[in-house]
Amino acid sequence: MPSSRTRAAALLALIVALAACGGSATARPPGATATPSSGAQTVTPSGAATGGASVTPSVTGSTASPGSSGTPAGPFDPAAVTVTLDPVVDIPGAPLAIADPGDGSDRLMVTERGGSVWVVSDARRAERPFLDISTRTAAGGESGLLGFAFHPDFPADPRFFIYYTNLDRDQVVAERRLDAGDPERADPDYERPLLVMDDFAGNHNGGALAFGSDGFLYIATGDGGGGGDPQGTGQRLDTLLGKILRIGVDPSGDRPYTIPDGNPFAGRDGAQPEIWHYGLRNPWRFSFDRQTGDLWIGDVGQSSWEEVDVARAGAAGLNFGWSVTEGPDCFRGESCSFEGLSEPVTFYGRDAGCTVIGGVVYRGSRWPALRGGYLFADYCTGTVWAIEAAGEPTASPTVVAETGRSISSFGEDAEGEIHATDLAGQLLTLSAPAR
Repeated sequence: MPSSRTRAAALLALIVALAACGGSATARPPGATATPSSGAQTVTPSGAATGGASVTPSVTGSTASPGSSGTPAGPFDPAAVTVTLDPVVDIPGAPLAIADPGDGSDRLMVTERGGSVWVVSDARRAERPFLDISTRTAAGGESGLLGFAFHPDFPADPRFFIYYTNLDRDQVVAERRLDAGDPERADPDYERPLLVMDDFAGNHNGGALAFGSDGFLYIATGDGGGGGDPQGTGQRLDTLLGKILRIGVDPSGDRPYTIPDGNPFAGRDGAQPEIWHYGLRNPWRFSFDRQTGDLWIGDVGQSSWEEVDVARAGAAGLNFGWSVTEGPDCFRGESCSFEGLSEPVTFYGRDAGCTVIGGVVYRGSRWPALRGGYLFADYCTGTVWAIEAAGEPTASPTVVAETGRSISSFGEDAEGEIHATDLAGQLLTLSAPAR
C-alpha cells in the first residue's frame, strides 16, 4: 500500500502536468538558480514526522491586525477563483522585493537587484531612489540587493534592514536609517552590519527579511550554492547557510544583535544560536500569515521538485529536509529516513516550472473569494497557484493564473492586498474579480 507521501506525489505530478503551460525556461531569477543533478527518485518513506520544538506563546507573525479582512464564510476554494496581475508602474532594473513601511503613508518600497530601493505611492515611482548602495553591492545573477524590512516601530524608530551581497561576495545583513535631514530618503552614509556571512559560491543566497510579531528579525539564507549541497550545509547546525535565522536587532555584549530566548539551538555545542529552522536549499521569499502567524517558505529545488514549506505559528527548530530530501523524495540514493523531517505543504514537478517564488496568504478585504488562500508562483512559467492555507498537511496546488511573466516576489500593502514584482521591471497588483 503506498504511503500518503507517495500518493500525494503521484497526484500532484498528474495535476501539474495537466495544468502546466509548457516546459520550463532556462532563465532563473537572482537567488533562485536550480543546478541539474542526477535527480531524485520516488520512494516509499520509512516514516514521516514533523520535527522541531514548540515555543509557547506563539512568537511568529506580522504586526498587522487581521480585523480589516473579516472572516470568510467558509474555507478557501482555489477552484473558485481566477487572478490577474496588472501593471502598476515600471521599476528600473530588476525588482526583487516589496516592503510596506507600516507608517500609514500607503507607500510601498521596491528593491532592485543593482542596489536601489524605490518608493511607489499612488501608482507613481519617486524620481530618485530612497536608497542606493550600488557602489558596495556585487549585483548580477543571484547576487545583489535581495531583501528589505522596516523596523516594526518605524518611523518612530527610523531604522530599516537590508540583505545584500557585498563586493567580496559575502552575504550581509545590515542596519540602515532615515536621513535626519530628509525623511523621504535613507542616510547615504550610515550602515551598521549585523551579519556578514562568508560564502563559497555565487548562487543560492536566499535573501528575504521580515519581522515577526515578536519584534525579532527573521532571515532566509541559501545553502551556499554549487550543486547538490556540496558542503552539506542544509543539515549542518554549525553554519548559518541553508536556514531561517532569528535575531534581535539591538547590540548585546560583543554581538551587534541579540539571541532571542527560545531560539531552539542556543546553548547547544557546535550549533549556531541564530538558527530558527534548517534543511533549506534556497528559500526564495518567505512571509508570515498576518492572521495566524504561520511562516510560509518557497524553497527552490535542485532538479526534480519545487516545494513550499510551512512552519505553523509557535514551531521552532523544524528540519525541512534538504539535502536528505528534495520535495517528496529522497535526494540521494533509493532510500532515506524521513523521520523527524517536516514535509512540504505543497510541491510541483519540473514539467510545470523550474523556480518556485514563495508567496503570501491573502488577508485583505477587496477580494473576498481569496481570503485564506496561499498564493505562490513559478518564475520560469509565470504560473500562479493557490492552496487553502488551513488545509491538509500536503495539498494539491490549483492553477489560478497563467501570466507569462517573470514573477520574482510577492508582497502585501498595509491593507493586506497582494502585489508582485516582475523581474523584467514592473511592480504589479493582484486582483481576483468574482467569476
